[in-house]
Amino acid sequence: MQYVVVDPEVPADVADLFRRHGPLLSRIRAGWTPEPQPVTPKLATRLLQAGGATAALFLLGVVLLADGGHILMFVTALLIFVAFVGHLAAKEPMETDPEEHDVYRHARWYEGRFLLPEDFDYPAELLRERTRQAVEYVLSSGVHVSGMLDGVRNSVMLPAQEWEISRLLAKLSALRGEHRRLVSEGNSPEVVAAMQPLERALAASEAAVAARVEALERYARHVEEAERALRAHEQIEVLRSRLPKYEELLAETGADALAVPQIDHLAQDAGRLEQALRDSVRSAHEAFRYLDGPAQA
Repeated sequence: MQYVVVDPEVPADVADLFRRHGPLLSRIRAGWTPEPQPVTPKLATRLLQAGGATAALFLLGVVLLADGGHILMFVTALLIFVAFVGHLAAKEPMETDPEEHDVYRHARWYEGRFLLPEDFDYPAELLRERTRQAVEYVLSSGVHVSGMLDGVRNSVMLPAQEWEISRLLAKLSALRGEHRRLVSEGNSPEVVAAMQPLERALAASEAAVAARVEALERYARHVEEAERALRAHEQIEVLRSRLPKYEELLAETGADALAVPQIDHLAQDAGRLEQALRDSVRSAHEAFRYLDGPAQA
């Protein structure tokens, strides 16, 4: 399935439509247009035509049979009728998918607000996919869903970051393609010298975008650490909730003196995990602030 990057400002239902119809968007961009939708219902028109032909055949049969039983003429008329109905069926165009019209209409309206796989060259596609994975991991993580992170900022800023990075990568891919074509047209020393600043500009731009991707990945790693701490914390909490049953059993068996240190150790582990969870979430918050860029003076 083609992955379509959509500007987060596009309405959610339209964005979902685009993501489900990547190949169709590629065809639309290549010049495909859907068949015009009919003004009148085609089925009703065809039924009316077939009904009229049937009535005419019936009347013809009555006249011919009443006039002396010209069976041969009736059979001939029947064959003509069958051929006529077959012609109507053959003329019936294939039904077009109404959703295709919706995709086409929205693609024209939101032109430039979505990006397709063909917009990225191979190096750019690798960076775009890394961006998608980082954003997707954060937004689907338990610490995000549970509200332990800044959910509003995540839900707004991360899709905006993904779109901006993808937009820059598409632009970089287009410029690299133009650059390769220019290089292929001539490689004289003068041309090579003139190309060098352009190549440095492309390399610097790619490095800057890659740095943004790496910042997203660092944030995702912090979220992953918080996710692990959250799972461990939840498991320890389950164990702590069962401590009274174990303490009761130990008291009844007279073995509580031996087990108290182990139970205390479990409580200490829970405390350490809780602190680790807080530290992980705080680190994730700090990594998120890094995505905002340097503070303005």
